[in-house]
Amino acid sequence: MLKELDSKTRLTGNQRRLVSVATFAVCLEFLDYFLIAFILAFVSVDWELTFGMSAAILLSSGVGAIAGGFLWGYLADRIGRRKVFLMTVGTFTLGTGALIFTPESAAIGVPFLVICRFIIGFGAGGLYSVDLPLVQEYMPASKRGQITGLVTAAVPLGFLAGSLLVWLVAPITGWRGLMVLCFLLAAGVYIVRLWIPESPRWLLLQGDREAARRSVAWALEVAPESLPLGGEVERAPRAKLSELLRYPRSLWLSWLTELGTQTGYYGLTLWTPTLLVIVMGIEPSKAGLYMVVVTFAAFVGRIVLSWLSERIGRRIGGAIAGGAAAAFLIIAGLSGDLLLGGISAFFLAIIVTYFFGEGGFAIVGPYSAEVWPSRLRTTGMGSAYGFGGIGKVIGPLGLAIVLGSSNLVKPEASAEGLLPAFIYFAAWYLLSAATFLFLGIETRGKSLEELDAHLETQSGGTKPLARSRQAAGLR
Repeated sequence: MLKELDSKTRLTGNQRRLVSVATFAVCLEFLDYFLIAFILAFVSVDWELTFGMSAAILLSSGVGAIAGGFLWGYLADRIGRRKVFLMTVGTFTLGTGALIFTPESAAIGVPFLVICRFIIGFGAGGLYSVDLPLVQEYMPASKRGQITGLVTAAVPLGFLAGSLLVWLVAPITGWRGLMVLCFLLAAGVYIVRLWIPESPRWLLLQGDREAARRSVAWALEVAPESLPLGGEVERAPRAKLSELLRYPRSLWLSWLTELGTQTGYYGLTLWTPTLLVIVMGIEPSKAGLYMVVVTFAAFVGRIVLSWLSERIGRRIGGAIAGGAAAAFLIIAGLSGDLLLGGISAFFLAIIVTYFFGEGGFAIVGPYSAEVWPSRLRTTGMGSAYGFGGIGKVIGPLGLAIVLGSSNLVKPEASAEGLLPAFIYFAAWYLLSAATFLFLGIETRGKSLEELDAHLETQSGGTKPLARSRQAAGLR
């Protein structure tokens, strides 16, 4: 029945609807991440927020995402993708709804926001770690990388949607009204996802062939009886976190690519608006307009690299993304006030950096799930996403150390510190590129079952890795 699923060259209506809902869920997750900055701008004067208060509020969601990635991913391998996805959306929705009732006083409001943001991040970290594997397990092998890469393209759309809501809706409803809207959207995602059945591959791991056949039939929009049932299958042992150590290559491959990409991206993103003002000499109010162009480049990068992952493969595509981002960061650091055709060379280099640097998430995210066997897919990806989330802290922290700044959330920038800072970010992107190049396995065009066979052979300690690669057609 899985061969029937993998052999298709076009998506059915149900598969397209699954992708659409998954994309919207990811967009909503990052929309909420963006809106916290607007809330802080609204309350900061009345609350007289200190740096420590602001840092606690802003970073709490990142800490929650780290914890959520580990826990929800682990649970999704044990009790099912569908159940856990609904639990993560429910957690995310409740946390967003609670923001509506943020107290007016800083004494209560600050810890209230920290707790709510942690809950939102906790749910959102699991949403990303479970949603992509669930979509993968419903996609044909020939489209798995491109489709799941396109789901991640919702991230810059989330930032763009947040900007539009702040511009068009907030003046009418205020920030609490904006939270009401976000709560309703999140609740809508929960309701819509109720009709999506459990992953057929997870059901087969539980030995339930009949339920798996119904899931495949739902995806292909055919009668279950028209699909082969196949022979008896044994129930796979339940996932354990300790089992991740049995797959050292998968662990280092997924953890290091996530850490390198997230550190380079989140550290740079925090600093980019300030850099545009310093290097290009523009007004702070215009930095937002320039960031729209940069965000659009990131969106296009995700689409192009999603497509590229099916044309030249994940391994080379990921290496190109990380290597090109590092190279153009160095070019940006060296460009100074150089103009090319009347346009700042620094700005052009930043655009290309975002194209490859953020665009690379279209490969890094789905790949972090593909390199784990099916019975550990969400556990492995959740651990990688959670570990990579450390980059949200060490990105700005490392930048502050390079610049000698005491502000870890928004380090003070100067033109003199530009090149050293960009070298720091480039080193993290190079770590991701090198990991793809030297540790990566090629997953393009391979069914998840073929990848399972390869990974299980590898973990079994068979001496010649080359033989297992040859057997699975991998390199």
